[in-house]
Amino acid sequence: MADSTLVFIVLGLTLTAFVWGRFRYDLVALAALLGSVLLGLVPGDEAFLGFGHPAVITVAAVLVISRGFERSGVVDVIAEQVLKVGERLFLQLAALTGTVVVLSGFMNNTGALALLLPVAMRLAREHDTSPSLLLMPLAFGSLLGGLTTLIGTPPNIIIASYRGSVTGDSFGMFSFSPVGVSVALAGLAFILLLGWRLVPQRAGKASTEAMFDTANYLVELKVGEEAKAIGWTLRDLHDALEETIPVLAVVRDEKRRAGHAFYGGLQEGDILLVEAGPEEMKLLEDKAGLSLGAETEDEEETADAADPAPREQRDGGNGKQADGGEKKDRQEKKKDRKEKKKDRKEKKEKKKKGVDTEGLELVEVVVRTDSMMVNRTVTQLRLHNQFGLHLVAVARDGGRLKQRLREIRFRPGDVLLLQGGESELSESLATLGCLPLASRNLTLGQPRMLLVSLAIFGAAILAILFDLLPAAVALSTAALLSLLVGVLPLRDGYQAIDGPVIVLLGAMIPVGQALETSGGAELIAESLLHMGRDWPVVATLVGLFVITMMLSDVINNAAAAVLMAPIAASLASGFDVSIDPFLMVVAVSASCAFLTPIGHQSNTLVMGPGGYRFGDYWRMGLPLELVVVAVAIPMILLVWPL
Repeated sequence: MADSTLVFIVLGLTLTAFVWGRFRYDLVALAALLGSVLLGLVPGDEAFLGFGHPAVITVAAVLVISRGFERSGVVDVIAEQVLKVGERLFLQLAALTGTVVVLSGFMNNTGALALLLPVAMRLAREHDTSPSLLLMPLAFGSLLGGLTTLIGTPPNIIIASYRGSVTGDSFGMFSFSPVGVSVALAGLAFILLLGWRLVPQRAGKASTEAMFDTANYLVELKVGEEAKAIGWTLRDLHDALEETIPVLAVVRDEKRRAGHAFYGGLQEGDILLVEAGPEEMKLLEDKAGLSLGAETEDEEETADAADPAPREQRDGGNGKQADGGEKKDRQEKKKDRKEKKKDRKEKKEKKKKGVDTEGLELVEVVVRTDSMMVNRTVTQLRLHNQFGLHLVAVARDGGRLKQRLREIRFRPGDVLLLQGGESELSESLATLGCLPLASRNLTLGQPRMLLVSLAIFGAAILAILFDLLPAAVALSTAALLSLLVGVLPLRDGYQAIDGPVIVLLGAMIPVGQALETSGGAELIAESLLHMGRDWPVVATLVGLFVITMMLSDVINNAAAAVLMAPIAASLASGFDVSIDPFLMVVAVSASCAFLTPIGHQSNTLVMGPGGYRFGDYWRMGLPLELVVVAVAIPMILLVWPL
């Protein structure tokens, strides 16, 4: 069987696995690489050279530098200004989307979105705006901003490196800017003037209470004198129930202890603040003997009726009026009863307002696409034992899931309500791969580190512009200096590197090269040339643009760029024209995945918080893609003539 045929089989299976989504894209890419080695398409001693490719190193360095910007407070300075835009929706959209477009040009676009996502949620909550109107424009803006520079998005880095391998001269830092800025501005104008009106409005999802209806599920349960749970730890309680029902707090002697930090045995009189529905409450009563903790008003009135002090006291049935001392005693008892009644009334009013959850450190987070939680359950993750976190509720597609918490397998974009200690939350969420959505206090970082991080990045950009160092070397040096001077702790630097993306790139680059060396890319190009032999070259460029854009809607944009770059080069060779416009078409189109939530991590991240459904994206995405094509093709031909 010809090598080109084998390559097509491998790529067909790989694309099918990408679209199916059962296995994560980095595992699929690694399987494609190893399959190519076993079939003899990639030499065994060259199998892992892709992991040392300049494009892979550059992507890793940009991720570290981006995290340094976050830690030093560069982005928080910008976000603080965004929060001052006021109540007008147009100004909110302009501030958020415009900011993410600019940021995405100089840092990883997914990272830029992740930093502004909490700001968008805070704006939505403060001004009672549906977050669905803000988040999809924000995600699409991050994709548009990535088009503007070499480091804005992985496809640009891949295409620049590919051009270097073919022509000996890579695209520079701002080679993408004339086309990218034009497309980004046109896309931004479309989003602000018309696009946001095409987004389905999901009302009432701007707050934790609205999404999870928390107050209606928080109840107080009392450990009575005959309760089975006396002496049990909370772990014993969970084991007995065979269900992880979150105990948010334990009240003992009028002191409340957070559930995640309570390790002792339960005692008679303890009050458990539990997040439970009717079925869970029955389970707690049957298996643990817990009952509603607060007395009802009827029970209190019954207790009053049983009070032995009557309105008038008679002396031993002799018909004589009680003496003055007895009158005084009755008055004091009457006063006591009034005070008790007043106290009960206050308790009743307080109960109507809902259970007090202040200080329970509830945090709302979204599961990232690269999270270790994906396709795993709370039990498999050992969320409480290993990370000190309680899972309170899960929302998906804008609505709370009603199934048992221990049965839920997490998906990218799920919104979780978690409880944990304030000091451990940040580290635990970073390890799990979750992005906090709750309004955060913006910190301006350390001014000295803010200036240092900007100076280091500026020096790297100058080194690239004046050809003093290759992009991979200059940016890696900047990342190293950021770690050495303390802009970013070493541990955070390693956490910033997106492992799945690095594996995807390192594995797919040799597979893309196999497509070229086997003659597969040339066969595809010849087929396209044959179909378009009577058409102008511009028509072929448009066709290449649309095909790449459609491919990026269902697979990772970096993988789309790796696969389409050799085809673009073969097309240029077949037409005997410059390779640059064809490569630029691939660079722009690979980063314009606007039709689905799975085409890009930014789209996936906003799906849960925005309450979007799979079919919502094309409503604004399809006309936006038409705008991109209409602007990009003329600009590419103007800046990079055939």
